[in-house]
Amino acid sequence: MSKVVDDVLQANKHYASTFGDKADLPMPPGRQFAILTCMDARLDPAKYAGLAEGDAHVIRNAGGRASDDAIRSLVISYKLLGTKEWFVIHHTDCGMETFTSEIMGELLSGSLKTASVDASGWHDCCEGGGTTDGKYIPWLTITDLQQSVVEDVERIRSSPMVPGDIPVYGYIYDCKSGKLIEVPAATAAGTCC
Repeated sequence: MSKVVDDVLQANKHYASTFGDKADLPMPPGRQFAILTCMDARLDPAKYAGLAEGDAHVIRNAGGRASDDAIRSLVISYKLLGTKEWFVIHHTDCGMETFTSEIMGELLSGSLKTASVDASGWHDCCEGGGTTDGKYIPWLTITDLQQSVVEDVERIRSSPMVPGDIPVYGYIYDCKSGKLIEVPAATAAGTCC
């Protein structure tokens, strides 16, 4: 096993030893809300939103984008588990601002190895073994952070599976201060009724 696997299993052993009453948490989130946010390791929604286990649903993907799968999760969160409010939270210094769908498609065409970035852009380390499949995926990259929050809130709001009475709030997490900054145009777009 790798050191990472060993570390994770050791941490889990400690966590499980103090699990206690968490075994009795109900499936629906106790605070009845959901957060759609980025997978960036610098973001800890439990800390920046004051969550404990069982409080809220947290849906994460690259960029915190309102992809079909994210909307699927939000709809399940509401329809089957009773959430009543949703947050879309993007963040400053997001990696999704550093490339385009075209760049990702080209990088994957070159190879499947990890790429690198410098002042002149993204570069593949290797050649061969790539695929053109990446050219047919919308990678949902970000060119304007505030606008991406507005677009995602609008996309969620316009889904025929989303009831009109669920408010959807739009925020940006500031990676330098830890603060949530409202995107008023997004929250306005997500206002119900």
